[in-house]
Amino acid sequence: MKIAMIASEVVPFAKTGGLADVAGALPLVLEDCGQDVIIIMPRYKCVTQGKFKLGRVSKDVSSATIGKNIKVYFIENDLYFNRDSLYVDKGGDYKDNLERFAYFCRRALDLLKEINFSADILHLHDWQASLAAVYLKNLYSKEPFYSKMRSVFTIHNLGYQGLFPKDEFAKLGLESSLFSVSGLEFYNQVNLLKGGIVFSDFITTVSPTYAEEIQTEELGFGLDGLLRERKDVLSGIINGLDYYVWDPNTDAFIVQNFSAQNIADKSFNKENLQEICGLPVNKDVPVLGIVSRLVEAKGLDILTQGLDEICKMDVQLVILGTGDLEYHKILLAGQKKCPKIISLNLKFDDPLAHKIYAGSDIFLMLSKYEPCGLGQLISLHYGTIPLVSKTGGLADTINKNNGFVLTTRTKEEFLKLLKKAVLTFKDKKKWTRLVNNAMKCNFSWEASAKKYIQLYAQAKEK
Repeated sequence: MKIAMIASEVVPFAKTGGLADVAGALPLVLEDCGQDVIIIMPRYKCVTQGKFKLGRVSKDVSSATIGKNIKVYFIENDLYFNRDSLYVDKGGDYKDNLERFAYFCRRALDLLKEINFSADILHLHDWQASLAAVYLKNLYSKEPFYSKMRSVFTIHNLGYQGLFPKDEFAKLGLESSLFSVSGLEFYNQVNLLKGGIVFSDFITTVSPTYAEEIQTEELGFGLDGLLRERKDVLSGIINGLDYYVWDPNTDAFIVQNFSAQNIADKSFNKENLQEICGLPVNKDVPVLGIVSRLVEAKGLDILTQGLDEICKMDVQLVILGTGDLEYHKILLAGQKKCPKIISLNLKFDDPLAHKIYAGSDIFLMLSKYEPCGLGQLISLHYGTIPLVSKTGGLADTINKNNGFVLTTRTKEEFLKLLKKAVLTFKDKKKWTRLVNNAMKCNFSWEASAKKYIQLYAQAKEK
């Protein structure tokens, strides 16, 4: 099949979050599975000839190649894309984001015809690419070249919807009738993500449980009714993990490589982590690791509520990330009070992240909601046992055989489960079995890619 991946960010060219990882990794595996894939994305300021070998396709389109022969096409428009950031500046979201991504979607569809890539499937990612489905159904479908194209729309996080004032709708170049309850209207605003949900042939999100959760009022962000209406074409496919990047056996950032075959060498990484974080070096004290945005949605509410109790336990806590100032203050106070227990690192530091995954014993993810989650997949591969809340992709990947699952998300239940995890750590026989189970887990992209191919085939036949 011919697949055009349309995304606003793609690794290794531009990234703000997990969307870029998916849009960069999935095409490589699809190519290995025999699919004909191209990628279309904006050419941002960060996509320079100095970093990447770029070729000229037309006056406003350049290209590069990834994988064996996957063409990545860059839509150029200096007015819209030649900026320091992808979506925001110091004042918040760019005021012209609707125009920027409407232009991108229209130009991406036109490009397909220019390069004669008669795609079977347009795989669209998040609100920034959602208008491609809207335009395909309403403006392009009567043209023979586009008439057989089908769209698959992936929601990476329903909380980000692309909301704009209603008076900007005219800038989309669509019939005014589409600004309606059955179209892109959402509480008197324009909702681009809603357009993708309404007009795509199939909808996916990044885990089976999250696909169920977004149909509820609690996690539906106002779109749960629409998603229930479209549940027959809605499914969840868990994201894969790039084991070339995240592999303790080859990881260049950690002090000692290890694998399931020589798991004892993991201990050198724990010692190194304790040293660089200024914590007492003690192999018998479990190290709790967190690599996260420090915000309520990621579980900082119950973590900080339980911080005093954690400091009374026989554990160490290493935290990496930045977020809300209120949590910075609480954690800084906790570190000042318990410097031999808490190491707080308020920054982005990729090498330290690798060291935390490799050197910790337990990895905490207490999220209120988590569409897929990457941290728990990485920690499993590094033999670091996840302790997670039962939501989204965390619920789909972690169970009693490879981790600890918090079913009721309160401070009391979290501390109770953490104490159970610490007791299990002290039982070396049980802990070794848990670590072995964790490292046997395989969440590679191959399994996910096969599910996407099956979905593409369904869409093509529709």
